[in-house]
Amino acid sequence: MFSGIVEEYAEVVKVVKDQENLHLTLKCSFVDELKIDQSVSHNGVCLTVVSIQDGTYTVTAMKETIERSNIGLLKVGDKVNVERSMMMNGRLDGHIVQGHVDQTATCVAIDDAEGSWYFTFKYHFDPEMAKRGYFTVDKGSVTVNGVSLTVCNPTEDSFQVAIIPYTYEHTNFHTFKVGSVVNIEFDIIGKYLSRMMQLTGK
Repeated sequence: MFSGIVEEYAEVVKVVKDQENLHLTLKCSFVDELKIDQSVSHNGVCLTVVSIQDGTYTVTAMKETIERSNIGLLKVGDKVNVERSMMMNGRLDGHIVQGHVDQTATCVAIDDAEGSWYFTFKYHFDPEMAKRGYFTVDKGSVTVNGVSLTVCNPTEDSFQVAIIPYTYEHTNFHTFKVGSVVNIEFDIIGKYLSRMMQLTGK
């Protein structure tokens, strides 16, 4: 479980395709603190550390993860938002993030807000999935590339988020441009409420 408060961005130093799997090797400041089998969020995707060597660590993404996220688009030199799993004795500064990316979205607009920025993202809207809580609501929570954010101006298939300078500089948001593909995870609370309503008929 994660909070969506990104610690930093890691740099991809190696990408290896192995049948249907993808092995990603990255470097960041806390490599020496990692352990084999530890879970780390990468652009919002929970991946397990499988190797640590020479100041880098490696994680493996399988076919399901590659198809549902932007992990398969990563290349050497790319910046990836990383967060280690949440400590249960700490404050939940973001929101409950599972690290189970629901789908991707595309950046369709970036607007200057005189010191901050509004990013607009568009995603494929599926009415059946929406009934199960896969949608955004105004002032609700959404995770974009692992960053816990508040939704602004949602439509059926899009939403905006406001990004302050600190978030812009300390995550890979500063690399985004119109057309960038990001990972999104809808709020788990909305999913549970939608499921409960389905089961109770209320």
